[in-house]
Amino acid sequence: MRGGTRDEGMNQLGTLLGERYRLDAEIGRGGMSTVYRAFDTVLERPVAIKVMHREIAADSDQLERFRREARAVAQLNDPHIVRVIDAGEEAGGTAYIVFEYVEGETLKALIQREGPLDIGQAIAYAIEIARALGAAHERQIVHRDVKPQNVLIDGEGSAKITDFGIARTLDEQGLTMDGRVLGTTDYVSPEQALGQPVTGRSDLYSLGIVLYEMLTGTVPFTGETPVAVAMRHVREQVPDVQERRPGVSAATAAVVERATANDLDERYADAAAMVGELEEALAVEAARAGQATGEVTSVLRTLPGSSRRRLPWRMRHRGRWVASLTVVGAIVAIVVVLAAGNAHKGVNPNVSGRHGLRPVQLGQTSAHDYNPYGTGPEHATQVANVVDGDPNTSWSTEHYVEGTLGSKPGLGFYLDAAPGVKARAVSIMTPTPGFRAEIYAAQQIQESLEYGNGTSLTQRGWRQVAPARTVGRSSTIGLSDPGDEAFRYYLVWIVGLPPGREAAEISEVTLFS
Repeated sequence: MRGGTRDEGMNQLGTLLGERYRLDAEIGRGGMSTVYRAFDTVLERPVAIKVMHREIAADSDQLERFRREARAVAQLNDPHIVRVIDAGEEAGGTAYIVFEYVEGETLKALIQREGPLDIGQAIAYAIEIARALGAAHERQIVHRDVKPQNVLIDGEGSAKITDFGIARTLDEQGLTMDGRVLGTTDYVSPEQALGQPVTGRSDLYSLGIVLYEMLTGTVPFTGETPVAVAMRHVREQVPDVQERRPGVSAATAAVVERATANDLDERYADAAAMVGELEEALAVEAARAGQATGEVTSVLRTLPGSSRRRLPWRMRHRGRWVASLTVVGAIVAIVVVLAAGNAHKGVNPNVSGRHGLRPVQLGQTSAHDYNPYGTGPEHATQVANVVDGDPNTSWSTEHYVEGTLGSKPGLGFYLDAAPGVKARAVSIMTPTPGFRAEIYAAQQIQESLEYGNGTSLTQRGWRQVAPARTVGRSSTIGLSDPGDEAFRYYLVWIVGLPPGREAAEISEVTLFS
């Protein structure tokens, strides 16, 4: 391998560069340079210094590239890019760049230690890296060597990308220059492997491979030689990440697929586009998990409103959610005490008068629209709002002329409480009080019938557990005692719209057992 020898690197330890930076320990080595942990004797702080190998610096073209990159990267100001502090050249031909020192480990080391990362954590890191790449691309700087070895995880768990300087020394003729292999073929884009022009989209391809590795614990392609691996990137599609990690959502898998498309036209046009879809994917994964920790929490706070709306209300407004739980707990306690002596109108006294009612925990995908006697779905994309914990979001029926459902006996949505629960009450919150609803339950339902089929609810597997009643802004409906029977599905079946309105809305539904 060309470049400085390890003995040469060891001989540099203790050297004072720029009459200021003392080289204390070698922490990395590449074909172009060696990276040291150093000490700034003026400001008395640790720094990292990249020192160009002397024989490389003897090449005037390479030295000029090194200088150019030092100037260019120094202009980058992003919290997820390791910051350039200083640069200089010694009389003996030693050129160097001084970086902030990041206490932590590389992303590669983290993956090797933990294997596949938590899905949310992997996406959070990908967002931070993509944002950093976007900042660089805006200044016409392409990294060209995006890999987990070039991503540092600092002491606070945040990802920072480094080694722009080494990466930019890649020759435009391809992977090789003067017999040396440059870059890392595990993450190389097809166009870079073929020696074609390298753009910001090439960085996004490499980031897609990094995301794949974070999610699965391994790179998608292996081979006997680096060139063999590079050619697999050219000729093959990256394997479906969901086959290796079934828990990954379709939204996350779609990001990996698009980022690693062989065809440039099918890949993300820029980092901003990839960041946008990564943010949506993180919101989806966080909502599915129902909780967030570590760097996921930090990144969730930075999401735009469009992505944050996918999160449960309790995750978007954690402080308000905790306060709400306290208030709701107090209200429930009062209602239980009052109901013990006075049955509330419309609520089954055998339910509301008992102590020990507990809300049933439902997943974010547990709600499903149900319009069997109509021509198609009834606002299916909104139905998750009834279980998102946010009273400011809602599901709505379609608008019906003259405020009647016409020939339809009803419509609504059902909750999947798999594997089953003995529900004793259902609570409904609505911004359009006055509609009438019935509650049904089922262990199995007939889902194969086409829309508009006249088969009755009973024949479809539903059993009525609460007769029709008028729903107020916040109503609790007692359900008939299921005995020893636990039902998986609970249907809120709207049979009449609110007076003077053409639609009914429901903001929250809670089952109680």
